[in-house]
Amino acid sequence: MSTRIEKHIMVNVPVSVAYNQWTQFEEFPHFMSGVQKVEQLSDDRLQWVAEIGGVKREWEAKILAQEPDRRVAWAATEGATNAGAVTFEDVGGGQTSVHLELEYEPEGMIEKIGDKLHVVEKEAEGDLKRFKEFIEDEGYASGAWRGSVAGGTAGSPTVTDAAASRGDSGKAGISGKAAAAGVGVAAAAAAGVAAAAGSKKTTDTEATTTDIPVTPVVPVEDTTPPDVTPVAGAPVDVAPETASERPLGEPFDQTNGLTDTSGESDGLAGSDTRSAADRGEDDPTADGYVPPGSRPGAP
Repeated sequence: MSTRIEKHIMVNVPVSVAYNQWTQFEEFPHFMSGVQKVEQLSDDRLQWVAEIGGVKREWEAKILAQEPDRRVAWAATEGATNAGAVTFEDVGGGQTSVHLELEYEPEGMIEKIGDKLHVVEKEAEGDLKRFKEFIEDEGYASGAWRGSVAGGTAGSPTVTDAAASRGDSGKAGISGKAAAAGVGVAAAAAAGVAAAAGSKKTTDTEATTTDIPVTPVVPVEDTTPPDVTPVAGAPVDVAPETASERPLGEPFDQTNGLTDTSGESDGLAGSDTRSAADRGEDDPTADGYVPPGSRPGAP
């Protein structure tokens, strides 16, 4: 099922300027959104590369009729099925009415969805507006071809005139139906998986299996010394003082605490009746004076 679009716009340049600019087909990418390249193969043959609505298409079109300052009509001969015409009318006052008629057949799910969303119609309307801005900003055509192409239909061509282009999916790589919104990438990936599966099947059939000894892994003992750095705020163990670190004048207890050096009891038999201090008055060596009997006042 085909879709037909009609759009028109008024441009503020004489009809000859508008027509001359339209004949510069290779400059279409300057104002036609989605058109990536147009190559003029001959006076009546054009090669198109476009991407509209995420679908990349390449096709060849034949100019069926071309009348200077009046009309250009075309139909696709291969690729995307489309046909149409652009007519130019001098309305006076240096103004030209440009009228576009286009008929095309969407192929595949993506293009049919785009057709429902009027993607191509919106693109066509936008293209005419950009053409108006382009030619009015310049004020003159960048080139001209004033030749004529006779024949074709008197009115606007339809997809019937582009019947030769049907069925070849627009020459868009994998296919015009798949090369959109990542569908082409997915198809390529699927093809790659299928190729890999076929390669694996061949390898599994022809290859022989070889047992490879596995060397056991021996754990390595960690010889790193533990971190003994004190943590801030944590209690720190302090080693007890040695005898040489005690302050001078402190009594030295050779009995490891069994002797009462304060004078009350020293654990001896005489301490039952007298303290060690009292008994020290009678013992010239009690206070450890050397030589014995050298204590002042000793007998």
